[in-house]
Amino acid sequence: MGAHSAPGARLASAVSIRSVASASAIPRQTWERLCPAGHPFLNADFLAISEHHGAAAGTSGWMACHLVASDDRERVVGLLPLYVKSHSHGDFIYDWSWAAAYRQCGLRYYPKLMSCLPHTPVVGPRLLVADGPEAAGVRSALVNGARQLAGHLGASSWHVALPCESDAQCLQGEGLLLSHDVQFHWVDAGCGDFDGYLASFSAAKRRKVKAERRRVAASGLCLETRHGDEIDAAEWPLLHALYAATFEKFGNHAAFGAACFADLAAALGDRMVVFIARDARRPVAVALCFRSDEALYGRYWGALGHYHSLHFELCFYQGIAYCLRHGLRRFEPGAGGEHKLARGFVPTVVQSAHWLGDARMHALIGRHLQLQREAVADYRAGAIDQLPFRRDGWLPPSD
Repeated sequence: MGAHSAPGARLASAVSIRSVASASAIPRQTWERLCPAGHPFLNADFLAISEHHGAAAGTSGWMACHLVASDDRERVVGLLPLYVKSHSHGDFIYDWSWAAAYRQCGLRYYPKLMSCLPHTPVVGPRLLVADGPEAAGVRSALVNGARQLAGHLGASSWHVALPCESDAQCLQGEGLLLSHDVQFHWVDAGCGDFDGYLASFSAAKRRKVKAERRRVAASGLCLETRHGDEIDAAEWPLLHALYAATFEKFGNHAAFGAACFADLAAALGDRMVVFIARDARRPVAVALCFRSDEALYGRYWGALGHYHSLHFELCFYQGIAYCLRHGLRRFEPGAGGEHKLARGFVPTVVQSAHWLGDARMHALIGRHLQLQREAVADYRAGAIDQLPFRRDGWLPPSD
C-alpha cells in the first residue's frame, strides 16, 4: 500500500503498510509483542480461530484485511485489525440508521471497513503499536492506511469499535468522529467477598439479590465453574446447543459453532471461564466468559427452558464471585441491559470512532453525534441514581 509518515511524527524512516487476509498470516510472536499481555481477544488465537470457523469470514460478511505496519528493516511495528463488512451485525456500533440515511441520499453504505473484535463488545486497544518515540508516527500511518484502503475498495467508511481512551483521542485527532454509548461494568470497591459486596447494597436491594440466589439454590440445579482447558472437546456440542437455542428463540444467528468454541477453549485455556448449570448431570444453562489478568468479560448465554433467576445467577452473580476469588478488578458482562443496574453494574460511557468518506455525510452524522453525546451523558447521570448501593456507601467514579 506504500509508505506513509505524519507531519511532525518522529520516524527514523518511512513506514510501509500492507494488508493481510487472515490473522493467522501474522506471526504469533508479533501478536505477543504488540498486544496487551494476557488479553483474551487480542492475541494470535481468538481472531484466527474466529476467522477459520467462519464467525468472521467472507462467507458471513466479514473479510479480513488486517493492516501491518513495517519499518525499513521490514520489522513489524504496528497492527490494525480490520474487516470489510457487508452488514452491521456483530460489530456493536449500531449504525443501521446511518445505512438508511445513506440510502435516502442515494448513496451506498456497504461495504464498510471495521476495526473491531468480531461479536465482542469489549473496549481495548485497536492501534496495536509498541511504546516508543516513533509510536505516534506508526499510528498515523495505520490511520492513513485504513482510509486509503477504504478508497481503494470503494468502502463508504471506516469505523473503530470501542477503542481504549488513548486510541480514541488519537483517532479524534486524526479527524475521526466519536460516538458514545453506555455499557454496565462491575468494579471491585474492595468488598472482599460476595457477602461483603452485598453489604454495600441498601437493605431492600440486598434482600432482592438474596431471594434470587435462594431460588436458584432451591431449584436442585448443580452449578459449576470450569476453565477452557478443563472442558473436553466432546462436551462442546451440548454446551453449544444451549447457546444456539437461545439465539434461535429470538430470531438471531449464533455466529460461533461448537468446533469454534472447542478450539478457543483449547487455545485460550484458563482465559476462558464457563459457568454451567446442570440438572441431573445434564447441562441446562451456560454462561461463557473470558478473562484477562484484570477483568472478566461475559459473552454468551444459553439455556434450555426457563429457570427462575438462573440468568442473573449464572451471568452476573457467579461472575462477580469469580472476580472476587481471583482478584479481578472489573467485570464487563456485555452490551446493553438496564437490569444490570440493580445488580450493581455501573453505567460506563464507551466510545467508537468513525471516518466517513462523503464530506456531506461526515458533517451530518457529526452533528447527530454531538447530540448523542449529550443524551448519553444525561442518561448515565440518571442511571447512576438507580444503582443499589447505600447512600452512605461506595459511589461510582465519574467519567
